[in-house]
Amino acid sequence: MKPINVGLLGIGTVGGGTYAVLERNAEEIARRAGRPIQITVVADRNIEHARKVTGGRCRITDDAFSVVVDPEIDIVVELIGGYGVARELVLKAIESGKHVVTANKALLANFGNEIFAAAQKKGVTVAFEAAVAGGIPIIKALREGLTANRIEWIAGIINGTTNFILSEMRTKGLSFDEVLKEAQRLGYAEADPTFDVEGIDAAHKLTIMSAIAFGNSMKFDQAYIEGITKLDATDIKHAEQLGYRIKLLGVTRRTPEGVELRVHPTLIPAKRLIANVEGAMNAVLVKGDAVGATLYYGKGAGAEPTASAVIADLVDVARMHTADPEHRVPHLAFQPDAIVELPILPISEVVTSYYLRMRVEDKPGVLADITRILADRQISIDAMIQREPDEGEEQTDIIMLTHQTREKNVEDAIAMIEKLSAVKGGVTRLRLEGLL
Repeated sequence: MKPINVGLLGIGTVGGGTYAVLERNAEEIARRAGRPIQITVVADRNIEHARKVTGGRCRITDDAFSVVVDPEIDIVVELIGGYGVARELVLKAIESGKHVVTANKALLANFGNEIFAAAQKKGVTVAFEAAVAGGIPIIKALREGLTANRIEWIAGIINGTTNFILSEMRTKGLSFDEVLKEAQRLGYAEADPTFDVEGIDAAHKLTIMSAIAFGNSMKFDQAYIEGITKLDATDIKHAEQLGYRIKLLGVTRRTPEGVELRVHPTLIPAKRLIANVEGAMNAVLVKGDAVGATLYYGKGAGAEPTASAVIADLVDVARMHTADPEHRVPHLAFQPDAIVELPILPISEVVTSYYLRMRVEDKPGVLADITRILADRQISIDAMIQREPDEGEEQTDIIMLTHQTREKNVEDAIAMIEKLSAVKGGVTRLRLEGLL
């Protein structure tokens, strides 16, 4: 059978991994796909690097646009990242009747609605398993494996850099800045780590999963995003004492009022499997009404783990290459005319539990004032630690865990607590998820 000809755009870390795995496992992949899959042309600005990686075994060009219009190319693999030129290339490939495989979560989270509509109109497929959680087949699970379920919620550790930082802060008691330097030295963090540590990368991935889970359009611009840069090692220690671990968690949940779409540091009970995901690993917990909770764990980044997902998409597309478009799995699991516009809840309307830490004067009546403010806003306390002041000190920390309540009630309570003369400085607030 005629080979599937692939045009590879970008041969950096993931592109190089894709080329290596496709070449190494060519026979196995062909047996599964029913025909050979071969990279026939690579586009990269660094031609010398591309020649070195490929060993001169395929055509090299620095003109990516020539690849996406090449009549010999069946599938375009976009691995250049960003959403400027990448968007133009993907749309041009679709216009030229090419199937597209991409690992570009930023592109899909921001422009997925436009890209999927264009692909639908042209009768081609855009596959993106590698865009979320690296080698973990979470998109496949959500689109196909769990298709019988009404998905209730997804909670994911979907950024390895931040998980590594939080793991190191917990085990070594170091500050965020100290661990970030170590993460950069080891190659887990970029020189500019903003996308990772501010939660933007995780929010891109969460947006994609949320759209597939609930049949909603992509709404990245409405996601609530809070990173880990202001997280204090003190709170990690207190959380541990209370039986919790702090993780940067992406949470999306369907409620009667709308869809939650939020990324932020989160306390998780230490006995949950996902709370014990350490280092640069990723994990996604999905709750369906029929199946219950299912957990997907593995490497969320890296050359060959991500290549594993890219090539799985190539095989899927190769299998369906000649099939009618209506026989293919829809991009967002639901049929295109069944995609809905569910509202995204503002963070003020989200209902969850909270961790509160405040520095107070050690004198009678302070705790009573604080609990009164909480009670007036229907916030009940689940657990509390009041630390003994150090010798010679007249101030101490109070740490509280609340039962579930609406965020705006907590914000209002914090504003009132901070006005108390006995409360020194601001109140630290972190969200808590039981994940039951």
